[in-house]
Amino acid sequence: MRSLNISIVGATGVVGAKLIKLLEVSPVPVNRLRLLASRNSAGRQVRFRDEICFVEALDEIGDLETDIAFLCAGSAVSLEWAPRFAAQGAMVIDNSNAFRMDPDVPLVVPQINPSVLSHRPRPGIVANPNCTTIQLARALRPLVTALDVHQIILATYQAASGVGLMGIDELRNGTRAALEGSSGPPAARFPVPLQFNVIPQVGEIDLEGVALEERKLVQEARKILAMPDLRLTSTCVRVPVENGHSEAVYIEFEKPVCLQQVHELLAQEEGVRLYADGIREGYPTPRFLTNPADVHVARVRVNPENPRGLWLWVVADNLQVGAALNALLIAQLAIANRVIGK
Repeated sequence: MRSLNISIVGATGVVGAKLIKLLEVSPVPVNRLRLLASRNSAGRQVRFRDEICFVEALDEIGDLETDIAFLCAGSAVSLEWAPRFAAQGAMVIDNSNAFRMDPDVPLVVPQINPSVLSHRPRPGIVANPNCTTIQLARALRPLVTALDVHQIILATYQAASGVGLMGIDELRNGTRAALEGSSGPPAARFPVPLQFNVIPQVGEIDLEGVALEERKLVQEARKILAMPDLRLTSTCVRVPVENGHSEAVYIEFEKPVCLQQVHELLAQEEGVRLYADGIREGYPTPRFLTNPADVHVARVRVNPENPRGLWLWVVADNLQVGAALNALLIAQLAIANRVIGK
């Protein structure tokens, strides 16, 4: 494969920065890496594979030609710039919510539905799913493939990094202020201050009382798993954790479930680490994940009140598994399928 020209929009954000680090150690052959961001970030220097790359202002560039364009700067930027990059022949991998439910745009988790990227999508755009959806779908895949599911109910516990560097800074500054006895600055990235708090809202709440993140989970899981009738509902909660999303997942099957079979299915799944022995192995927590590239599954147990019910505790690094790593794996899949530059 020839060396590729790659552009990253939102290169100085938390996902963009993570993507640069992952790309640096990946086998992807890079001819030119172009880092794009807002005017405020223009001129910054970033080291990549023993070279220095300078960040450019996105709205000041004229040449959009590139083989792959990673968009990591939010829906508004993606809606404007994804079609423009694609029109110049780029394969756009978009990390925002802008195109995920577009029927012409594949929504890809390479471990689950690689076949949807067997050819170049008509718009030239591939959507990277929501962070909570990716880890959920990867944990669910072996179970929903082998067993008939009646419904899924879950609660998420989402980190401050889910809204970027400003979310992390707001949590840190607010915590510092609270420990010093001050109320600190008012909430900006969250509905109310997150420090020493939990917030049962991730995204805007609609007229039916459902938050945007809760809508995303249902719609995206159905599309990724190719299960349009999947019954899934959730409550999404923001917690005072810097990085790493957690989920308490309850799956009710059509028939009684065998715990040994569940263990076998999860243990065989690529990229899923199963903590089968809770007493000896313990359980994963977002602060102490041993491998940020894996989805970690623990507290696996059958509901003693309902033999058809199963509980899972699912934890993953939302910046890697839930964003940058999945985007990079999409690019590698596209390269392997030879759909780049077509």
